[in-house]
Amino acid sequence: MNKIGSTLKIVWRIAIPYFRSEDKRAGRWLLGAVIAIELSLVANDVLLNQWRNRFYNALQEKDWEGFVREMLVFCGLAAIAVLLSVYQLYLNQWLQVRWRRWMTTKYLDGWLSSANHYRMQLQGEGADNPDQRLADDVKLFVAQTLGIGVGLLSSIVSLASFVVILWGLSEAAPLQLFGADFSLPGYLVWASLVYAIFGTALTQWIGSPLVSLNFLQQHYEADYRFDLVRVRENTEQIALLKGEGAERERLLGRFRLIVENWYAIMNRTKRLTAFTSSYAQAAVIIPFILVTPAYFANKILLGALMQTAEAFGKVQDALSFFVSAYRSLAEWRAVIDRLDGFETSIKDAADLATRPPKIDVVTADGNAIDLAKLLVKLPNGAPMVAVDGLRIAGNEHVLVTGPSGAGKSTLFRAIAGIWPFGEGVIVVPAKATLMMLPQRPYFPIGTLKAAIVYPASPDAFSSALVEQTLIAVGLPQFASRLEEAAHWNRMLSLGEQQRLGIARALLHEPQYLFLDEATASLDEASEAVLYRLLAEKLKTTTIVSIGHRSTLEAFHKGHIVLTREGDRFAARERQKKDAVS
Repeated sequence: MNKIGSTLKIVWRIAIPYFRSEDKRAGRWLLGAVIAIELSLVANDVLLNQWRNRFYNALQEKDWEGFVREMLVFCGLAAIAVLLSVYQLYLNQWLQVRWRRWMTTKYLDGWLSSANHYRMQLQGEGADNPDQRLADDVKLFVAQTLGIGVGLLSSIVSLASFVVILWGLSEAAPLQLFGADFSLPGYLVWASLVYAIFGTALTQWIGSPLVSLNFLQQHYEADYRFDLVRVRENTEQIALLKGEGAERERLLGRFRLIVENWYAIMNRTKRLTAFTSSYAQAAVIIPFILVTPAYFANKILLGALMQTAEAFGKVQDALSFFVSAYRSLAEWRAVIDRLDGFETSIKDAADLATRPPKIDVVTADGNAIDLAKLLVKLPNGAPMVAVDGLRIAGNEHVLVTGPSGAGKSTLFRAIAGIWPFGEGVIVVPAKATLMMLPQRPYFPIGTLKAAIVYPASPDAFSSALVEQTLIAVGLPQFASRLEEAAHWNRMLSLGEQQRLGIARALLHEPQYLFLDEATASLDEASEAVLYRLLAEKLKTTTIVSIGHRSTLEAFHKGHIVLTREGDRFAARERQKKDAVS
């Protein structure tokens, strides 16, 4: 019961915000319509149950007029049932797409808010495979919550409706054993209840492992899909390293987990299906076993017998909702657990940015970035880089050097405000625009123009200006391809990607430009040309570079060096000198 209660609390927490959102009017109206139609379908079933009594009595009594009349009544009830079923499905799907759209927007906002997606990745497996959460789990949650919720409501209403009918039929067809009548009020209801409790208990015992097995199956499937995407995105390096054999073994290892877990699901499902199918078949004959003696004793007519059989089936189905929907419930529980974990990861990542001790990135008047008593740490809490009293003045060109692993790139991440581990203060000029260019820049799939001007919209810059910029950074062959759509991170060499990164910086003209080995794949002559271009075009931009080449010193007036001091590295500023123009 505790698990059921905790699961329902999670479902309520995930589901109810939609019905309190800006789309609540449409959502509530659609949900109300779906529920109203379901109640109407139950009412129609009750009318059909009563019709079945009259119809079979007409057959038994060879009443032609009654037969024709009941056939016309059936046509009317059947037409109503078809109409209700069609519109229930239509409105259910309409509600699903609106609800899913709202949840997707909500999760995307939380995931992509203020570098949350990056911090979630740093937290580990609690936020693994966000693509699965957003693409599959949201869809499954909406569909299964509606399906199970409406099914449960239908079972409850059907139970209330048909219990009354079955109780009355129990009086009309008293229990007969060995030719004697036994007065047991509502014995058909009690028989249905005992049978349902028996079936529910055995179903839970047989099928309970399916919850964890379904959870693992989705996890393994997502990991396998993620590794396939990784192989697709790194085909060149795999080919150069002749790593096809290693990738094949790794992918087959991932797939082996899928197959092994699937076999476990198959075996458990086979047992569950064997029981639930037997349970459903046995439920068909039980009412006949109980009531047929009264029929042969001429206590009831054929119509009452058939009505009793159907009413017993409706009550038994309602009481056995858990049995018939167990597989769906197991899958639903796994989806709930994954979405709950995703929501928790989003919240934890947001808290990570505000929970002390933390790195405070604050704004102030002035034109310099100041780092005071800053200690950047690793995710495990180990100290990495200590900086105190360091200033990056406006309109300066500063080079940052140090051994590999000293934390130079992590220091840039801290200045950008996305690294949550550490403490201290980073003061950034108010309304300053910062741009970080890593060694491998990111280009979204789309047109070349959209890739270059990202994150701005393609119409933020004229095509003529983008063409001129491409020519300036040494890529004139791409100037005529701005409207060509492609996966540019895969199509271009790393050197070409770095030139496009510089083009992006030239177009956006940030006040502070941080280059994290952003020209390391170019030869020294080409690198020098691009640095001179930056100095010429971005005259008021502060440029901070990470690099290992000594030739970079000529293009930077300031120089910050990271050196080992005990268990951490410390940043020290060397004496300024004139930079090459």
